[in-house]
Amino acid sequence: MKLIIAIVQDEDTPSLIEDLTKKEFRVTKLASTGGFLKSGNTTILLGVQEERVPEALKIIEDNCQTREITTSLLTVSMPGDTYIPYPFQVQVGGATIFILDVEQYIRI
Repeated sequence: MKLIIAIVQDEDTPSLIEDLTKKEFRVTKLASTGGFLKSGNTTILLGVQEERVPEALKIIEDNCQTREITTSLLTVSMPGDTYIPYPFQVQVGGATIFILDVEQYIRI
């Protein structure tokens, strides 16, 4: 058995969970926040039999596409200076996925 931990954007979450549950994957959803953009993410936990890992990864890939957004980062300034936001393009979306071996699985 494997534990899949997938960190996805909040806007991708509803369709991802719907598609995973349609294929009878059990899903645990945790709210999380990204460190760089400080935007909302969702961390999905899936306990998956090893032979079903490729199927779960395909569903995640189909639902979590990358896209570019324009954001601004405040420049570092000295006391008394004004803050000038600097707009730049950044790629968001997709998924960050960790796959771990499960030593023991207990369901009560």
